[in-house]
Amino acid sequence: MTCTDAPALHAGGENLTSYLATWCAAHPGREAVAGVMIAMAEAGSAISQIILRGPLMGAMGVEIGKANADGDKQRRLDVLADGAVVSALRRTSAAYYASEEEEAILTLKAGGDLAVAVDPLDGSSNIDANISIGTIFSVFPASPAGATASFFRPGAEQVAAGYIVYGPHTALLFTLGEGVVHFVLDPETGAFRLIAEHLKITSSTREYAANTSNYRHWTPPIRSFVDDCLAGSGGPHGKDFNMRWVASLVAETHRIFARGGVFLYPGDQRPGYEHGRLRLLYEANPIAMLVEQAGGAATDGYDRVLDKRASALHQRTPLIFGSSEKVARVTSYFTDSTFERAHSPLFGERGLFHV
Repeated sequence: MTCTDAPALHAGGENLTSYLATWCAAHPGREAVAGVMIAMAEAGSAISQIILRGPLMGAMGVEIGKANADGDKQRRLDVLADGAVVSALRRTSAAYYASEEEEAILTLKAGGDLAVAVDPLDGSSNIDANISIGTIFSVFPASPAGATASFFRPGAEQVAAGYIVYGPHTALLFTLGEGVVHFVLDPETGAFRLIAEHLKITSSTREYAANTSNYRHWTPPIRSFVDDCLAGSGGPHGKDFNMRWVASLVAETHRIFARGGVFLYPGDQRPGYEHGRLRLLYEANPIAMLVEQAGGAATDGYDRVLDKRASALHQRTPLIFGSSEKVARVTSYFTDSTFERAHSPLFGERGLFHV
């Protein structure tokens, strides 16, 4: 398939099963990946039904009294979502499963073909606020060397990645390495139906997403980039910006796919935040693959995210992604030797460049 500048629209079109059958028929050996994609869609559909009932299912956002393997408090929906994903993947040829909610890598099927890393319920702090939340997943080939070797490798070796966003409607975006496709769950039939192919993220933007309550903890490059956005048309960017922040990675990503933008979750100076807070394996890697497949970029400030190699299951990373022009601009604040500091009337400092 060849990407085009504008997505091909198929409103209410082909269902996911048919789409993947056609993809499998084009090349031998694709069945295992297709099976995992179907399983993730099935899990997403089940999770969507739980979310749809909201408080009728009880308090989904209540903390259940223990922390997950990554140290974050688990909520009831986190556990239910993880169970739905594991149950669906057990019916595939996936060998290994890594999850935010699991203390170690699980072996699902000895001798299986794939390794799947998942954040079963991203944005869980937003559950009770009825704000969009999601599921993020990454697919690697299983390594003959075992479970850790299957995941502890550069993100560029992913064979598929995607997310499901549970919002006003449930959407599935994924890539099989040939561009990004967009499906929506039809509530009448229970099938995911194709909406668009070859999605592209606009190269420039007038929006950025950042939690500016952390401004005082940020390092100078991030502070300066945001200061220069706030300076508007009279600043270095030469245009006015809007700020967005949902505190749900999936929701932020979906908005960027819809209308462009740049997302900033850097490392900062607080203990435990030096290397960011998002997880490389099951958050940054899949989002970075999707974004690059749509013509965008993803970095940690210095390095391309997909070049990074995980060395721990829940390893964290700074993450900056979105429209390619703005990601490159943010990176220059970290790496450009001509970068200077100057006083800013907004927050005390701002970044300038020699011309």
